[in-house]
Formats: sequence, C-alpha cells, structure tokens
Amino acid sequence: MSRELWAVNASPLITLAKVGQLQLLEGSDRAVAIPEAVVAEIVAGPAGDAARMAIERGFGGAAIAVSPVTEVLEWGLGPGESAVLSLARQRSARAVVDDGEARAAARVLGIAVIGTLGVVVLARLAGRIPSASSVLRALREAGFYLDDELVRRVLAETVGETWNP
Repeated sequence: MSRELWAVNASPLITLAKVGQLQLLEGSDRAVAIPEAVVAEIVAGPAGDAARMAIERGFGGAAIAVSPVTEVLEWGLGPGESAVLSLARQRSARAVVDDGEARAAARVLGIAVIGTLGVVVLARLAGRIPSASSVLRALREAGFYLDDELVRRVLAETVGETWNP
C-alpha cells in the first residue's frame, strides 16, 4: 500500500501543536513533508512554541528543499504557502493549508488540498479521536479562526456531531 504525501504549511502545524494534536497530521496511510520555508517560519517563533519544539525534535523528518513552480509563484502567496503548493505540485502530494488564497490557488492548479478542519474530521472518521468538535473547540480557544456555519455543516454531514461553540 502506497502512502499519500502531505505537504504541510505552518498554520496547521502551529495550531495542532498548540492543542497537543500534532499527531493527527501523521498516519499509517500518509507521510508528512515540510518545506524548508515552513520550517524556517516555525523555528523563527518563540523558543517555547510547541510547533517549534516538535520541528526541532524531528517532526516531519528533514526539511524539504523545494524548487519554485512558476504557476504557483504567479499567485503571489507567502513563502511558506508557495513552497507547500510547489512541493505538492512536484510530488503529487496533498497540500495542507488553511489560507483561503492558497486553497483557491491549489484548486485552480489541480492540487489536492485539505485544511485543519479536514484533518480533524479525517481523524474522527478514522477513529483516532473520540470527538471532532472537542478538538475544534480547543483549536478555537487557542486562537484558530473557525467559521461556525462551515463547522456546523461539515460536522453534521461527515461525523454526525453538532457544533455549539
């Protein structure tokens, strides 16, 4: 069985690490790849940051050097988002990004994309967490923006949970 590659941006790494759920990015069916630009962004953060500590301990393996893809650069995204989408394009990986413009670029460029909400829902569907809504509440409390209507709809349609923030 081949493993899907997930090219992960800083936001999902930082927010999931803040709530102790970084392991949701990993799985027996996928490998995590983190571009150098994303690693640089995370390790520039505070010394006690959970994502920084995870990266320094080797989460995601070695940082991946990424050659920029012209079609991605044309979107004018930040260095991390551009590196994630370029890596995803080059290696047929799924891009794990939360930024709306990066997600739009991924869709236009034919790159499979998932955000933190989707990562949590997949973990719930796989039985890796008992409740998606409790993880999402923790993410919100940690400062992660969640659109209530979107969360309500996604939880109801996918895992049969309710959303009462």
